[in-house]
Amino acid sequence: MKKGYDTVTEAVEDLQSKGYTIDFDLVEDGVHSKHLKKEWKAGEIEVVQFFRFEGMTNPGDNMILYALECSDGEKGLLLDAYGADVAISREMIEKLRMH
Repeated sequence: MKKGYDTVTEAVEDLQSKGYTIDFDLVEDGVHSKHLKKEWKAGEIEVVQFFRFEGMTNPGDNMILYALECSDGEKGLLLDAYGADVAISREMIEKLRMH
């Protein structure tokens, strides 16, 4: 996996080619896949890598892309806008904390 990408699109395309094909949505206690109609709790998710993107001209373009692996072997991506107004559990906050 690369250490950095110039654009979100470049990152998503490269990660999808490496098997991170599920499009995750953030929910209170974990992540959800609309396509698979399945939800994973924070304890079932591992953040493999994350990438931070900052919009040079528009603060609304600031995002973090997470590459996630789930305990059942599913792999996918979570795209999160900075300051998004989503109520999530303390466990999920800790899981997504950037180290």
